[in-house]
Amino acid sequence: MPFSTAEQNMWSDDPGEQAIRPDDRAINERYVRGEGRIVIETNREKLPGFVNQLKEPNYMDLRPFYQRRPRWDIRAQSLLIESFIMNIPVPPIFLYERDYNSYEVMDGQQRITAIRDFYANSIKLRGLETWPELNGRTYATLPEKIRAGIDRRSITSIVLLKESTENEEEASLLRETVFDRLNTGGVKLERQEIRNALYRGFFNDALHEITRSDEFREVWGLPRWVEDEMETNPTLVSEPFFAKMGDAEVVLRFFALRHVDHYRNGMQGFLDLYMRRASKFSAQDVEQLKSLYHDSLHLAREIYSDLIFRPYSVLREAWDTKPHRAFQDAVMIGLSERLEHSYALKERSFDIIEATKELFAKFPDGTFTGRGNTKQDIKDRIQLYREMLSRVLG
Repeated sequence: MPFSTAEQNMWSDDPGEQAIRPDDRAINERYVRGEGRIVIETNREKLPGFVNQLKEPNYMDLRPFYQRRPRWDIRAQSLLIESFIMNIPVPPIFLYERDYNSYEVMDGQQRITAIRDFYANSIKLRGLETWPELNGRTYATLPEKIRAGIDRRSITSIVLLKESTENEEEASLLRETVFDRLNTGGVKLERQEIRNALYRGFFNDALHEITRSDEFREVWGLPRWVEDEMETNPTLVSEPFFAKMGDAEVVLRFFALRHVDHYRNGMQGFLDLYMRRASKFSAQDVEQLKSLYHDSLHLAREIYSDLIFRPYSVLREAWDTKPHRAFQDAVMIGLSERLEHSYALKERSFDIIEATKELFAKFPDGTFTGRGNTKQDIKDRIQLYREMLSRVLG
């Protein structure tokens, strides 16, 4: 298995699955020690003062801590301002204190950005329902009394303090848990959105870079990537695979399931675990992994052409119309181990396609389409594909 330098050691301190179930005494002791409990404080500040604090260096990281791809439009921002005008309670924002009096936004980035931009006169109100006569106004051009009323309003922030954890590993785990529970916007966060938020670094950047490649997008039916693609192609917001970062998760599955011997906690739990450890990879490691992915994807495309990652139905005697994630796992991992035989594999493209059809005929029970996601299920489908490649190569 071709692993990067960091991957070869990433499980060296791995305690594995805990086989011993703690008794009540041990559970009580853990609770008394304060493990798993967070230290918070609640602040409430007038909007003008809050906006002024945002201008201070290193006060708050306004880069989205989880970067949901669909962003608020002007109307959504305007309705937030209308809520302040009407004195409708606005949900609190959640911050993580990364250093003393220096914060990261965990939940509420859209609200913070809307407030900041409104006070900077960058927003012209639009789509107001109760105060339509204010449409087209900026903060500076609002009637005096309305402007004064907004300035009286406050924003509440709930802050997870540094004292909640003793080290960065604990901090990452805590933020992951809190993220998963926060639903103040009414839409549950997807797991890849949470990972994207918590585990920034070279590896996370690489996932997005890979998903922007022409070859990846052609395989998964996404339009060619352009800068600010959400603005140039707003229909992508309605495409769940893209909007919920399913594309990034597909890439993550390839890297993580190459380590299936360490698989546990279900698919999503294992992806969390790998991502957490991969966030420490160096730029050199990540470059090696990107090359491995691109080379493996290119080889798969050369072999399967338009049939890439598509399961075969024996009953219908036809290939599926769309690629499948679980089948992708087996194909990509199997081919990544055979890159030195790329020429021979491409020469035997027809044989591989026929052998793939035979695999689906022999295992029509969903083995290759993710019927099960136990450790053994995943190992079986990867191993069956490996064996097929070995037979084709002779």
